Amino acid sequence: MINSILLRELRNANYLQFQKDFLSIISRNDPKGLQVESKYDELASKVEELESLFKKALANPISQELLDLDTRRDDAINGIFYVATAYAYHYDSVLKQAADALLANIKLYGSGIARLNYQAETATINSLINDWDNKPELTNAIDTLGLKSWKAELASINSEFSNRYLDRTQDYGNATPETLKAKREETNTVYYALRDRINALHLLVDTPPSPYNTVINQLNALIEQYNLLLAVPDETGENHDQETK
Repeated sequence: MINSILLRELRNANYLQFQKDFLSIISRNDPKGLQVESKYDELASKVEELESLFKKALANPISQELLDLDTRRDDAINGIFYVATAYAYHYDSVLKQAADALLANIKLYGSGIARLNYQAETATINSLINDWDNKPELTNAIDTLGLKSWKAELASINSEFSNRYLDRTQDYGNATPETLKAKREETNTVYYALRDRINALHLLVDTPPSPYNTVINQLNALIEQYNLLLAVPDETGENHDQETK
Protein backbone atom coordinates (compact mmCIF):
# COMPACT_ATOMS: atom_id res chain seq x y z
CA MET A 1 0.00 0.00 0.00
CA ILE A 2 1.10 3.56 -0.66
CA ASN A 3 2.11 5.32 2.55
CA SER A 4 0.52 8.52 3.77
CA ILE A 5 2.03 12.00 3.80
CA LEU A 6 0.75 15.25 5.33
CA LEU A 7 0.42 17.18 2.09
CA ARG A 8 -0.90 20.26 3.87
CA GLU A 9 2.40 20.56 5.76
CA LEU A 10 4.52 20.84 2.62
CA ARG A 11 5.58 24.29 1.53
CA ASN A 12 4.23 25.36 -1.81
CA ALA A 13 7.48 24.74 -3.69
CA ASN A 14 7.99 21.34 -2.04
CA TYR A 15 4.35 20.43 -2.54
CA LEU A 16 4.58 21.18 -6.25
CA GLN A 17 7.80 19.21 -6.60
CA PHE A 18 6.35 16.25 -4.70
CA GLN A 19 3.38 16.07 -7.05
CA LYS A 20 5.67 16.28 -10.08
CA ASP A 21 7.92 13.55 -8.66
CA PHE A 22 4.90 11.37 -7.88
CA LEU A 23 3.70 11.72 -11.47
CA SER A 24 7.17 11.03 -12.86
CA ILE A 25 7.43 7.72 -11.03
CA ILE A 26 4.04 6.60 -12.29
CA SER A 27 4.93 7.75 -15.80
CA ARG A 28 8.06 5.58 -15.77
CA ASN A 29 5.94 2.59 -14.78
CA ASP A 30 3.43 3.00 -17.64
CA PRO A 31 0.14 4.54 -16.40
CA LYS A 32 -1.83 2.79 -19.14
CA GLY A 33 -0.42 -0.61 -18.22
CA LEU A 34 -1.21 0.12 -14.57
CA GLN A 35 -4.79 0.99 -15.55
CA VAL A 36 -4.54 4.45 -14.00
CA GLU A 37 -4.08 6.55 -17.13
CA SER A 38 -7.21 8.68 -16.68
CA LYS A 39 -6.44 9.42 -13.01
CA TYR A 40 -2.82 10.12 -13.92
CA ASP A 41 -3.90 12.59 -16.62
CA GLU A 42 -6.25 14.34 -14.19
CA LEU A 43 -3.48 14.86 -11.65
CA ALA A 44 -1.04 15.99 -14.34
CA SER A 45 -3.55 18.62 -15.44
CA LYS A 46 -4.04 19.91 -11.89
CA VAL A 47 -0.30 20.04 -11.28
CA GLU A 48 0.15 22.05 -14.47
CA GLU A 49 -2.49 24.54 -13.28
CA LEU A 50 -0.85 24.71 -9.85
CA GLU A 51 2.57 25.35 -11.35
CA SER A 52 1.17 28.20 -13.42
CA LEU A 53 -0.28 29.84 -10.30
CA PHE A 54 2.94 29.27 -8.38
CA LYS A 55 4.97 30.98 -11.10
CA LYS A 56 2.62 33.96 -10.95
CA ALA A 57 3.13 34.15 -7.20
CA LEU A 58 6.90 34.12 -7.57
CA ALA A 59 6.70 36.76 -10.28
CA ASN A 60 4.97 39.21 -7.95
CA PRO A 61 7.61 41.82 -7.00
CA ILE A 62 6.24 41.98 -3.47
CA SER A 63 7.22 38.33 -2.98
CA GLN A 64 10.92 39.18 -3.08
CA GLU A 65 10.33 42.16 -0.81
CA LEU A 66 8.62 39.85 1.68
CA LEU A 67 11.59 37.48 1.59
CA ASP A 68 13.93 40.38 2.37
CA LEU A 69 11.74 41.70 5.17
CA ASP A 70 11.32 38.22 6.58
CA THR A 71 15.08 37.72 6.64
CA ARG A 72 15.45 40.95 8.59
CA ARG A 73 12.86 40.00 11.20
CA ASP A 74 14.32 36.48 11.44
CA ASP A 75 17.72 38.06 12.12
CA ALA A 76 16.18 40.35 14.75
CA ILE A 77 14.32 37.67 16.69
CA ASN A 78 17.28 35.28 16.46
CA GLY A 79 19.64 38.04 17.53
CA ILE A 80 17.55 38.89 20.59
CA PHE A 81 17.32 35.21 21.49
CA TYR A 82 21.05 34.58 21.22
CA VAL A 83 22.00 37.74 23.08
CA ALA A 84 19.69 36.65 25.90
CA THR A 85 21.15 33.15 25.75
CA ALA A 86 24.64 34.53 26.17
CA TYR A 87 23.63 36.70 29.13
CA ALA A 88 21.97 33.68 30.75
CA TYR A 89 25.54 32.56 31.50
CA HIS A 90 26.66 35.93 32.83
CA TYR A 91 28.34 36.18 36.23
CA ASP A 92 26.26 39.28 37.06
CA SER A 93 23.06 38.00 38.69
CA VAL A 94 21.00 41.00 37.53
CA LEU A 95 21.91 40.38 33.90
CA LYS A 96 21.40 36.64 34.29
CA GLN A 97 17.93 37.09 35.82
CA ALA A 98 16.92 39.47 33.04
CA ALA A 99 18.11 37.00 30.42
CA ASP A 100 16.33 34.09 32.08
CA ALA A 101 13.05 36.04 32.19
CA LEU A 102 13.30 37.01 28.53
CA LEU A 103 14.23 33.50 27.39
CA ALA A 104 11.36 31.98 29.35
CA ASN A 105 8.98 34.36 27.60
CA ILE A 106 10.35 33.61 24.14
CA LYS A 107 10.23 29.86 24.74
CA LEU A 108 6.53 30.10 25.57
CA TYR A 109 6.04 30.60 21.82
CA GLY A 110 8.25 27.70 20.75
CA SER A 111 11.89 27.17 19.89
CA GLY A 112 11.78 28.03 16.19
CA ILE A 113 9.92 31.31 15.74
CA ALA A 114 12.02 32.25 12.69
CA ARG A 115 10.95 29.00 11.00
CA LEU A 116 7.22 29.58 11.38
CA ASN A 117 5.11 30.28 8.32
CA TYR A 118 4.56 33.90 7.36
CA GLN A 119 1.25 34.40 9.16
CA ALA A 120 2.21 32.49 12.29
CA GLU A 121 5.51 34.33 12.67
CA THR A 122 3.79 37.70 12.30
CA ALA A 123 1.26 36.84 15.01
CA THR A 124 3.90 35.38 17.33
CA ILE A 125 6.16 38.42 17.09
CA ASN A 126 3.18 40.70 17.74
CA SER A 127 2.48 38.72 20.91
CA LEU A 128 6.10 38.93 22.01
CA ILE A 129 6.26 42.69 21.47
CA ASN A 130 3.02 43.07 23.40
CA ASP A 131 4.51 41.08 26.29
CA TRP A 132 7.68 43.14 26.28
CA ASP A 133 5.72 46.41 26.26
CA ASN A 134 3.18 45.49 28.94
CA LYS A 135 4.83 43.13 31.40
CA PRO A 136 7.13 45.13 33.71
CA GLU A 137 9.59 42.30 34.33
CA LEU A 138 10.04 41.83 30.57
CA THR A 139 10.24 45.56 29.86
CA ASN A 140 12.96 45.76 32.50
CA ALA A 141 14.71 42.73 31.01
CA ILE A 142 14.83 44.36 27.57
CA ASP A 143 16.23 47.56 29.10
CA THR A 144 18.73 45.74 31.31
CA LEU A 145 20.12 43.73 28.39
CA GLY A 146 20.32 46.79 26.14
CA LEU A 147 17.86 45.39 23.61
CA LYS A 148 15.50 48.35 23.19
CA SER A 149 16.77 49.27 19.72
CA TRP A 150 16.68 45.65 18.62
CA LYS A 151 13.10 45.31 19.91
CA ALA A 152 12.15 48.47 18.01
CA GLU A 153 13.69 47.02 14.85
CA LEU A 154 11.77 43.78 15.27
CA ALA A 155 8.47 45.57 15.88
CA SER A 156 8.97 47.92 12.94
CA ILE A 157 9.95 45.22 10.44
CA ASN A 158 7.17 42.91 11.58
CA SER A 159 4.61 45.69 11.08
CA GLU A 160 6.00 46.51 7.65
CA PHE A 161 5.99 42.83 6.72
CA SER A 162 2.35 42.49 7.77
CA ASN A 163 1.32 45.47 5.65
CA ARG A 164 3.20 44.28 2.57
CA TYR A 165 1.82 40.77 3.00
CA LEU A 166 -1.69 42.22 2.89
CA ASP A 167 -0.72 44.24 -0.19
CA ARG A 168 0.39 41.09 -1.94
CA THR A 169 -2.75 39.23 -0.87
CA GLN A 170 -4.81 41.99 -2.48
CA ASP A 171 -2.70 41.70 -5.62
CA TYR A 172 -3.36 37.97 -5.77
CA GLY A 173 -7.06 38.53 -5.27
CA ASN A 174 -7.20 41.12 -8.01
CA ALA A 175 -5.06 39.13 -10.42
CA THR A 176 -6.46 35.62 -10.05
CA PRO A 177 -9.72 34.40 -8.52
CA GLU A 178 -8.03 31.06 -7.83
CA THR A 179 -5.59 30.96 -4.99
CA LEU A 180 -2.75 28.55 -4.45
CA LYS A 181 -4.53 27.17 -1.41
CA ALA A 182 -7.70 26.41 -3.35
CA LYS A 183 -5.72 24.84 -6.19
CA ARG A 184 -3.79 22.71 -3.72
CA GLU A 185 -7.05 21.41 -2.30
CA GLU A 186 -8.24 20.51 -5.79
CA THR A 187 -4.93 18.81 -6.50
CA ASN A 188 -5.13 16.88 -3.23
CA THR A 189 -8.50 15.43 -4.21
CA VAL A 190 -7.14 14.15 -7.52
CA TYR A 191 -3.92 12.91 -5.89
CA TYR A 192 -5.86 10.82 -3.37
CA ALA A 193 -8.07 9.43 -6.13
CA LEU A 194 -4.98 8.25 -8.04
CA ARG A 195 -3.31 6.89 -4.93
CA ASP A 196 -6.44 5.01 -3.88
CA ARG A 197 -6.88 3.62 -7.39
CA ILE A 198 -3.39 2.11 -7.30
CA ASN A 199 -3.98 0.70 -3.82
CA ALA A 200 -7.31 -0.82 -4.82
CA LEU A 201 -5.93 -2.46 -7.96
CA HIS A 202 -3.03 -3.82 -5.92
CA LEU A 203 -5.43 -5.40 -3.42
CA LEU A 204 -7.48 -6.99 -6.20
CA VAL A 205 -4.52 -8.96 -7.56
CA ASP A 206 -5.35 -12.64 -7.00
CA THR A 207 -2.01 -14.21 -7.81
CA PRO A 208 1.21 -12.71 -6.43
CA PRO A 209 3.49 -11.07 -7.15
CA SER A 210 1.42 -7.96 -7.76
CA PRO A 211 2.41 -5.91 -10.84
CA TYR A 212 1.94 -2.86 -8.59
CA ASN A 213 4.70 -3.80 -6.13
CA THR A 214 7.39 -1.92 -8.03
CA VAL A 215 5.56 1.36 -8.43
CA ILE A 216 4.28 1.24 -4.84
CA ASN A 217 7.80 0.65 -3.49
CA GLN A 218 9.14 3.53 -5.56
CA LEU A 219 6.35 5.87 -4.48
CA ASN A 220 6.89 4.93 -0.84
CA ALA A 221 10.60 5.71 -1.18
CA LEU A 222 9.63 9.13 -2.53
CA ILE A 223 7.13 9.71 0.26
CA GLU A 224 9.72 8.71 2.85
CA GLN A 225 12.09 11.38 1.52
CA TYR A 226 9.43 14.08 1.79
CA ASN A 227 8.33 12.89 5.23
CA LEU A 228 11.96 13.31 6.33
CA LEU A 229 11.85 16.80 4.89
CA LEU A 230 8.82 17.56 7.04
CA ALA A 231 10.56 16.18 10.11
CA VAL A 232 13.56 18.51 9.73
CA PRO A 233 12.75 22.26 9.80
CA ASP A 234 13.99 24.09 6.72
CA GLU A 235 15.98 27.19 7.63
CA THR A 236 16.40 28.48 4.08
CA GLY A 237 13.56 30.99 4.49
CA GLU A 238 12.10 29.83 1.17
CA ASN A 239 8.45 30.32 0.81
CA HIS A 240 7.38 30.63 4.27
CA ASP A 241 4.37 29.95 2.02
CA GLN A 242 0.92 28.02 2.58
CA GLU A 243 1.75 29.95 3.07
CA THR A 244 4.14 27.68 4.93
CA LYS A 245 7.64 28.99 5.38
